[in-house]
Amino acid sequence: MSIKSINLLRRHVLASIGLLAAPAIARAQSGWPDRPIRLIVPFGAGGAIDTLSRTVAAKFPEVTGGQTLVVENRPGAGGTIAGAAVAREKPDGLTLMMADVGANAIGKELIPSLSYEPPTAFTPIIHLVNLPAVLMAHPTVTATTVQQVIEQAKARPDGFTYSSAGNGNGSHLFMALFLKEAGISMVHVPYRSGAEMVTALIRGDAQFGFPTVSSGIGQIRQGNAKAIAVGNAAGTPLLPNTPAISTVMPGFEVAVWHGIVAPAGMDAGLAREINQVFGRIAAMPDVKQRIFDTQAGTVVGGSPADFAAHIAREVARWTPIIRQGGIASG
Repeated sequence: MSIKSINLLRRHVLASIGLLAAPAIARAQSGWPDRPIRLIVPFGAGGAIDTLSRTVAAKFPEVTGGQTLVVENRPGAGGTIAGAAVAREKPDGLTLMMADVGANAIGKELIPSLSYEPPTAFTPIIHLVNLPAVLMAHPTVTATTVQQVIEQAKARPDGFTYSSAGNGNGSHLFMALFLKEAGISMVHVPYRSGAEMVTALIRGDAQFGFPTVSSGIGQIRQGNAKAIAVGNAAGTPLLPNTPAISTVMPGFEVAVWHGIVAPAGMDAGLAREINQVFGRIAAMPDVKQRIFDTQAGTVVGGSPADFAAHIAREVARWTPIIRQGGIASG
């Protein structure tokens, strides 16, 4: 994708969600919320995004005068079942969604028959968190650094395998980007979840994986796998001796991200009100600590426009990776 195409895509995304374009459909409402709000979660109970959603929901009454945030799980099709349902709702602030890259950015690239266009079907509200990821290896792999991984993979083209949590999952995309930028190849073996992905790696069914830190750190600490490098440039205090991939590959930066979105067409004033509520929750010290303790995550925050720009960048970055790699959900 050319720079010109990326810039056009960014302008299209921002205009389509009403941040730079025509008047929105819904009128601003003062005193939001005045009734219980639904938060649709695109994956099942017990996972990282569900844990984050329930952490936020538990604090919601404290900043809304006692109103509740009702978490509703709608898993399936890489999060796009939930995405399609929320995209059909009115932008009145009564139905929100915990966003992720598949349902809210690149789902149409992974599932061409998808009934909605992720970049334009939602109003971004707030970028809540980033969850760091770690490049892991089975203990039998002799490489201990990114440079050694690259050298060994070049010496053994397609001689290594890597596991992922499914085709088009973040763990798949992160590794696809790493392989492309490193100029190497490995055989991809997809599984159905992050847990299965890590299990496959520690069994030796795959030599590498790129899970979130929270998914892999237990096995790293037990010696069942080793951490090669982390995906975010800042690193993580949970793996203080593990360098960032960017120290060898400048500019490399990946993380799982989640935030709040609403259906497209929301009034900008209402979007700001909702942003402020979730911003206050995210700024609570105990919420920050719980997100770190349970998911190694860091709070991001910012304005609706900030989150819109982030989503546009993700669409522009991952679209060529998906197309060039022939990646499809399944």
